[in-house]
Amino acid sequence: MIKILRYSFYDLVRSKWSYIYLLFYLVLGFSLLFLNNNLSKAIITLMNIIVVLTPMVGTLFGIMYCYSSREFIELLLAQPIQRRSIFLGLYLGIASSLALSMLLGLGIPFLAYGLLQTGEIGNFGYLLMAGTFLTFIFVALAVNISLLHENKIKGFGYAILMWLFLAVIYDGLFLVLLVVMDAYPLDNFTLLAVIMNPIDLSRIMVLLKLDISALLGYTGALFQKFFGSGLGMLVALTTLVGWTIVPVWTMLKIARKKDF
Repeated sequence: MIKILRYSFYDLVRSKWSYIYLLFYLVLGFSLLFLNNNLSKAIITLMNIIVVLTPMVGTLFGIMYCYSSREFIELLLAQPIQRRSIFLGLYLGIASSLALSMLLGLGIPFLAYGLLQTGEIGNFGYLLMAGTFLTFIFVALAVNISLLHENKIKGFGYAILMWLFLAVIYDGLFLVLLVVMDAYPLDNFTLLAVIMNPIDLSRIMVLLKLDISALLGYTGALFQKFFGSGLGMLVALTTLVGWTIVPVWTMLKIARKKDF
């Protein structure tokens, strides 16, 4: 598994798209710090970008790499290697290379700006943690889609639809339900709806860490009351870990039974 992980990791690291991804975050970080001249404001702006862009890039890279490496995967399957080792190595290689590009692309400008000498290092750490979780989650979901659908066009379509639903459509449906059912107590429903979407959960965690939940009004007070506590933060982190583990477990289960 380690050898396959190293191969897929270095294969993606040498790809021009990995350099473009890293360069994008590098330029974005320096630009935001230059324009805002304030670490806190730059982190808030980055949060709005990362919670949408990182899942999209993880989805696209995951689905493209799996389809383009289909012959290589079939070659590995012909060898005396466990399927679990093959697909787990490929998944970890893809996700870790994308996460590294994001961490380096954002870390370099903020460290150069003097992040370690400010009080924003904790907030920045939460932002990077959220982006890393989202990368690993959506790469796993993309690999699942590629295993379920042999047809590349269908696979790409379902992958884009999945990202679009979780990033955009889900929030719209959620707001519509809140408006339609405003006469009912929706505290538990609101918390459950946030937990069911890793993008929303990551966004809420960073917002609470930045202490700007008041911008969300009543729901911000609700999130602050639950996720602001030690138990609530533990539930949030456990949920993100679960969002990572369950797709990986499903991926390994599908790969074990799939006839290539």
